[in-house]
Amino acid sequence: MPFFDPDDVAALTLRRADAEQVLDLRGVSVEDARAAVQRLLDQRRFSTAATLLVLIDPAGPQSGKTLFLPVGRQLLDARRRGVIAAVAPLADPAGGGFLVITAGRGCDAD
Repeated sequence: MPFFDPDDVAALTLRRADAEQVLDLRGVSVEDARAAVQRLLDQRRFSTAATLLVLIDPAGPQSGKTLFLPVGRQLLDARRRGVIAAVAPLADPAGGGFLVITAGRGCDAD
């Protein structure tokens, strides 16, 4: 197995600090979160590609259902349609979320 320098690996991965835009959905209802994600995707659709950070409340013993599944499914659907180039879950003790790379200009998939 080849040796990977930690600095080389870090250069190939996305981090929270890489995000150009942040959508904070902490404390928001499912319906409002889905509407906010849709507005963001519509806004970014025909502009240049961008890296976005979508923040959601962390799961906890008292939290019940989180936004992870509904928002995650919405982002995956957008990726299938070509609106998003990539999406990855964000694991963070302070809260969860997603790192998203939009497809950028010229995307007209529906």
